[in-house]
Amino acid sequence: MRLPNPRPLEVLLDPLDNQRLARLCGALDANLRQIETALDVEIARKGPRFTVRGEQAARAALALRHFYGLATDDLTIDDVRLGLAEVSRKGFPKKEERTSLLLTRRPDLHGRTPHQVKYIENILAHDITLGIGPAGTGKTYLAVACAVDALERDQVKRIVLVRPAVEAGERLGFLPGDLAQKVDPYLRPLYDALYDLAGVDRTLKLLERGTIELAPLAYMRGRTLNHAFIILDEAQNSTPEQMKMFLTRIGFGAKAVVTGDVTQIDLGRGQKSGLIEARRILVGVRGIAFTDFSAADVVRHPLVARIIDAYDKEAAQAPPPK
Repeated sequence: MRLPNPRPLEVLLDPLDNQRLARLCGALDANLRQIETALDVEIARKGPRFTVRGEQAARAALALRHFYGLATDDLTIDDVRLGLAEVSRKGFPKKEERTSLLLTRRPDLHGRTPHQVKYIENILAHDITLGIGPAGTGKTYLAVACAVDALERDQVKRIVLVRPAVEAGERLGFLPGDLAQKVDPYLRPLYDALYDLAGVDRTLKLLERGTIELAPLAYMRGRTLNHAFIILDEAQNSTPEQMKMFLTRIGFGAKAVVTGDVTQIDLGRGQKSGLIEARRILVGVRGIAFTDFSAADVVRHPLVARIIDAYDKEAAQAPPPK
């Protein structure tokens, strides 16, 4: 039997300010549509009075009041999307409850969900941190932000960004060009994060000097990295042997972050994932922190979290492999 819809919730935004109302709603009510999509509610408006229908009407009302308070300045769709990641049943976190700000080009950068906050805290407090969870949860982006912060504070001398060169069955040898051209497609997400957090010009200069290094995992063997911030991205596509090799590259004054999504493994059939094995083997090792993300931590388009949930439900209902 389907339960009846809860009673609509009336929200009056005051003091009345037509410019703030216009910024809150956005062009063609685009910001309101974002709130509707993210929280699965319906919002109707007449002047400063809003009617909200849906199971999460109370959270939507909190969001409306929160964003109305921010609408003294321009309020973009991205501002709304990122802000909605922070709302909980208790409301939006207070400014003093957020993670300490990192030194990057994004002055407002902070953990927007409890797991993101804990992730940043783990990175700052531990020499090795593993962030495991679905796409869109900020694992790589926040790790790069912490790396840029450490470089800006002169806590490390360089940043080393590493990824396994495994994508849907392709191998480096089948791609044209020299090593840099072959590796570039695999490291592109890391470039994008660096450009956003350090700026394009500064990133290119740091790359030229070797202060920032991007490398495939296979080329890490035999190295010892001192006073470096090292990030292994897409670690689910490493083998157990490669993972052990990477983790033992850590030298004095170094910090390492390993990120990955164990539901998106592109290794060959029968190969074990180094990330899954590391999660099992290292769980009790002192000095290593783990942060597990879920669909609730997704800060991309609201539909991404629903897509992840749908796939998780499908996987849970599927019969075990024979």
